[in-house]
Amino acid sequence: MKNHVIILAGGIGSRVGGPMPKQFLSLNDKPVIVHTLENFERNPQITGITIVCVKEWIEYLKEMLIEYKIEKVTEIIEGGETGHDSTRNGIFSLRSKLSADDFVIIHDAARPILPQAAINNMLEVAHEKGNASLAIPCYETVIYTDDGKCGDKQLDRSSIMRIQTPQAYNYSSILKLYEMAEKENKHDFVYADLVLIYYGQTVYFSKGFPNNIKITRKEDIPLCKALMHFSEEELYS
Repeated sequence: MKNHVIILAGGIGSRVGGPMPKQFLSLNDKPVIVHTLENFERNPQITGITIVCVKEWIEYLKEMLIEYKIEKVTEIIEGGETGHDSTRNGIFSLRSKLSADDFVIIHDAARPILPQAAINNMLEVAHEKGNASLAIPCYETVIYTDDGKCGDKQLDRSSIMRIQTPQAYNYSSILKLYEMAEKENKHDFVYADLVLIYYGQTVYFSKGFPNNIKITRKEDIPLCKALMHFSEEELYS
């Protein structure tokens, strides 16, 4: 059985700013995406990696993989117009490479902090249940709003989970759902777990962690730098 990773690096990260897409920015003297790839590179359960990349940065990425000796990457493909389309491109590119019993792991290139125990726990749940998404409970008060300016309805936070990546799926199952979405011309799903829910499937949770930061804003970069000084055991306790 294979466990193949799809790294989503198709965005430009306009909210972060800077001269390049956020996944290529330097983080402790190494590009963000290299930190992300190394987490999967050193996990013995991971058999291969596909990167979905901004077209104009593919050649730069190839040079980077050589420089940092990332050897599990089997393919770099072009991203789509939306995040859903980039995920679809990655899933469809594996049709002739994965079998029905294999699993695909989908992860954001801009989430560089990922302990090995989090990967292993996710795969354990996915292999048993058919899918798994890192998730953490919601501890804050949650209020429903129609306009983002005000609200008058409290939601039960004990019934809410915050979903993260990575997420793992049985390949034949997720391929079938993305083929359905493509046939119905649906391109606005943020993550694959929402595709499952839309088509009536159950999403299973594995243990996430609050420090699973997705670099989205400028202030996320110094936060990630600080967190990298902690051990994996401290981050995933």
